Order: sequence, then structure tokens, then C-alpha cells
Amino acid sequence: MIDPKAVEKLIKDGMPDATVVVEDPFNDQTHLKATVVSPSFAGKTRIAQHRMVYAALGDAFDGPLHALQLITKEPQ
Repeated sequence: MIDPKAVEKLIKDGMPDATVVVEDPFNDQTHLKATVVSPSFAGKTRIAQHRMVYAALGDAFDGPLHALQLITKEPQ
């Protein structure tokens, strides 16, 4: 199990220009939903955007994080 705030911090630490919201829709602290909005996503494919977020998460998937629904977008 992992606290959504810890996931939010990992992403923000790795992507300081991002606005990050992490939710725990099932209240189980293993299946989380993250919305990440960053100007760094400009011109990048969705796959590249997701890779940037995964890089910020480091090895979190090797441990307590089981599943992450990820929504990435550029600022409006």
C-alpha cells in the first residue's frame, strides 16, 4: 500500500513544473488515479508523457504501488 500523497510528491519532485492530483478511487492505497498537467508535455506523444511520469515515480511500481490510472495533458 502507498499513500496517494507520497505518489503525488514523487511525481512533483521529478516534474517540478507539473500540477499533480492523485486520487484513491477504491480506498485501497494500491489502485490509484493520477492527473498530471505539465508544460513539459508539449509536442510529446502520450506514450512519451507517460514515460516521463514513470521516470519520476522511479521504482515505486517495484514495491507498494500496484496500479496507476494515468491522465496526462498540457496546460490549457
